[in-house]
Amino acid sequence: MKILQVMAGAQHGGAETAFVDMCLALHDAGEQIEIVTRPNPLRVMQLSKAGLKVHELPFGGVLDVYTTLRVKKIIRDFQPHIVQTWMSRAAQKTPKWKADTGIPRYLVVSRLGGYYKLKHFHHTDFFTTITPDIRVFLIRQGVKEENVRHINNFAETEKPARPVRRAALDTPENAPVLLALSRLHQSKAIDVVIDALPDLPGVYFWVAGEGPLRNDLESRARDNGVADRVRFLGWRDDRAALLQAADICVFPSRYEPFGTVFVQAWAQKRPFIASAADGPRQYVRDGEDGLLFPVDDTGAFAAAARRLLTDLVLAERLAEKGYLRYLDEFTKENTVSAYLDFYHNILSRENLVSVA
Repeated sequence: MKILQVMAGAQHGGAETAFVDMCLALHDAGEQIEIVTRPNPLRVMQLSKAGLKVHELPFGGVLDVYTTLRVKKIIRDFQPHIVQTWMSRAAQKTPKWKADTGIPRYLVVSRLGGYYKLKHFHHTDFFTTITPDIRVFLIRQGVKEENVRHINNFAETEKPARPVRRAALDTPENAPVLLALSRLHQSKAIDVVIDALPDLPGVYFWVAGEGPLRNDLESRARDNGVADRVRFLGWRDDRAALLQAADICVFPSRYEPFGTVFVQAWAQKRPFIASAADGPRQYVRDGEDGLLFPVDDTGAFAAAARRLLTDLVLAERLAEKGYLRYLDEFTKENTVSAYLDFYHNILSRENLVSVA
């Protein structure tokens, strides 16, 4: 099957990481993949290194007609069966098939990882969503139930690796370590963990990610007197090694439609603490495969961290239960199979030919 993957995307982010992971996974499954994305040295290098053809376009605002024209030409040359768009900007710049294009019909499938309004998706034929709630949200806006399918993100980390050496991150070997894999953005609530650190003596906090709040968060750590225990690591490509080296993965978001990080923690058998934002509360079974705390509740977060750091039996049980959830629901094989099943299903419904 020929699948064109289209994403504008920010420089870094969870959706952008999931996009790369999904493109590589479909390629590994034997599908013919081409990619259209904004220039991004890291993303383009990862995709090109795997042998994928990548088209770099600006994905500007309303006045950017160049991107739409180029996407139209790429579609005409590639002649995909499916054009998969990610988020709203890609959907807006992707043309719907018309009979006068002179190429076989293709279907536009938009993958939604948030609660977007339908006005951004006039060219979309079908939808996939990463949570059940987002699917319900689309149906309430008027999308037919049979035209939208919920498919989980999968947790892709690097191949099993040795844990990061704590000494390399200026961290004592015996110190308890909390790890966040996150953009440094207001919605991610990294400040909640920093504010809790004064009540967690001796605990170190690693933050793997970048974003507009880095300077503010560094200042906050200094103001709280915990700067000597916080490590801002920047954007990393060794998620597995970091998770293996940390004691607890933390996910304190204020707003989170899904949140692949808690699944990555499950995949690496690491206990985690998450806020009860939309995404985690739809999946995490509090006290069974993770711990949840109320959004923005610094005291509750600190209590949950103390609980896991002192009750190692509980921490191990949560990690084992989470790993079973990962195997049942969030493996790469499960997600790729679900996407391909949906693609073949909608192509068949529209009487279009696909490659089995």
